Amino acid sequence: MATLRDIRRRIQAVRNTAKITAAMRMVSAAKLRRAQEAIWAARPYAQKLNEILTHLASTAQDFVHPFFEARKEIRSIALIVVTADRGLCGSFNNNVLRSAVQHISELEQQLRSASIHIFAVGRRGLTFFRKRAREPIAYANPQAFSPLRYETAQELARAIMESFLIGRYDRIEVLYNEFRSVLRQEVRHEVLLPIVSPEHVEKHRTGYIYEPSQADILNALLPLSVQTQIWRILLDSNTAEHAARMIAMENATTNAHELIRHLQLQYNKERQAAITKEMVEISSGAEALRGQG
Repeated sequence: MATLRDIRRRIQAVRNTAKITAAMRMVSAAKLRRAQEAIWAARPYAQKLNEILTHLASTAQDFVHPFFEARKEIRSIALIVVTADRGLCGSFNNNVLRSAVQHISELEQQLRSASIHIFAVGRRGLTFFRKRAREPIAYANPQAFSPLRYETAQELARAIMESFLIGRYDRIEVLYNEFRSVLRQEVRHEVLLPIVSPEHVEKHRTGYIYEPSQADILNALLPLSVQTQIWRILLDSNTAEHAARMIAMENATTNAHELIRHLQLQYNKERQAAITKEMVEISSGAEALRGQG
């Protein structure tokens, strides 16, 4: 049975933990506000740029950019897995990694001859796939969010575009957490390359006039579009991470306070039992002395 000193020490330890988790919650809340502003500003731009490129692709007749080329035979796939650099954010990382393992299993069943290469963005994903040691890691950035910079998106975009153009990979896919609300983050799967084929986007046809030419605009905008989409994905993941950590730390603080309350009750019971025992011993001793007298 724990002594009163042990219970007091545990109460103090839990109280110190509650202070830490409360402070981490406040830090995550402050970072979340800035991250929300960034993703809300990036989404409309990425959406409009994708709309313009979709229209260009659907109306281009004499020019087809290699980024729209759907390979007939899929021999190699690059899977970008975006996780956090740190933990203490609930199931944020586990959800992405679980989805990645499931998606890899599905790809292995559908495309038995295709090899899958991992692009690990974030320390947690890199650590996981290194221990798993089944899929080769073609790219790793264990400090992508420490801090998050646009150069990180540029570097990753450059790597996947070059690999796709030279035929190293026939398809580029990505798995990440999309920020929906403070209480909701969803794992999303997207195909970055090749871009959706023109025959699937007929509804976007409008009467735009392009200068100098559609080919020149595609050559200029497509690399920018890939960078923008990756930047949006990183911003989404970063915002979702701060939201998940804020909720996790809030829950941890609440649980710590509940544990303190339980320990305090236990301490009071043990203290009361000790006092009662001492009083009984004193009374018994007094009765014994009176009996001897």
